Amino acid sequence: MTSMDTREPPTDWAARYLGELATQRQLSPHTIAAYRRDLAELAELAGHSDWARLVHADIRRFAGKLHAGGQSARSIARKLSGWRGFYEWLSHQTTLAANPVDGVRAPKRAQSLPKALAVDDAVQLMEANQRGHLEPFELCNHAMFELLYSSGLRVSELAGLDVAWQDARGGQPGSLGWLDLQAGEVVVTGKGNKMRRVPVGGPAREALARWLAVRPAARDGGAALFLSARDTRITPRVVQTRLKQHALRAGTPVHVHPHVLRHSFASHLLQSSGDLRAVQELLGHASITSTQIYTALDFQHLSKVYDAAHPRAKAKPES
Repeated sequence: MTSMDTREPPTDWAARYLGELATQRQLSPHTIAAYRRDLAELAELAGHSDWARLVHADIRRFAGKLHAGGQSARSIARKLSGWRGFYEWLSHQTTLAANPVDGVRAPKRAQSLPKALAVDDAVQLMEANQRGHLEPFELCNHAMFELLYSSGLRVSELAGLDVAWQDARGGQPGSLGWLDLQAGEVVVTGKGNKMRRVPVGGPAREALARWLAVRPAARDGGAALFLSARDTRITPRVVQTRLKQHALRAGTPVHVHPHVLRHSFASHLLQSSGDLRAVQELLGHASITSTQIYTALDFQHLSKVYDAAHPRAKAKPES
């Protein structure tokens, strides 16, 4: 171990550390500059005191101060990582009881709420461009979009659907998902190979019936429900592209991808029923925790209703 005076100014320690990062690890000037800023912030938080005397509680307090100052969890995590590396280096230069950054975690990142369409926007999206004679691919698109919104399917579940249940034969696997139009439901295999049945609403059943009436035979002889322009099983990527283009033509005010329709399905169903467990089952979530995020969406809806309707919601305080 190289002897070093623990009274050496923190700026000198930082300079030595950064110099080794540049010469021995050959990090880029941009990365070195980032480390320099992070160490300068640590020095400021520590009051330029002896860094070798900082302990776990100090670093945890610094992280809390950064969070209270409005820094993001991602930014704080990056700084903690940089500080941890610095103290690891410092432990080889002088005697440290422990790395004070070990075990200090950044604040949890705020869970972003999934985007969901307003009910009117979802209905408008489903009904857009449905007048006049429709080509087969347009009927296919309409059926896919209606089913995504009607049943809250993941795009991979949608792409994996067959027109009906198919038994394994000829070396081909059996169906992982299929449509039962007469029963008004689809059976899908979700995450963890968990199968579930999901109802299909009336508009989606009508759209599916119109598509099935013109659906060509699949090029590979398979039973894929939805087909690409080459008459092969559609891929999730193609579904995403077609939905994006349709939403643009429909004038939908936000970017729409298949998961937006899944979120909209869950949010609108929860707003109407309040049955979180039912929404969990329909979405195929293994844990209720995954579904509880939609209660926040529901609260957003309720907040907007309150602000618009309650006579005291926007009352200004008396001066």
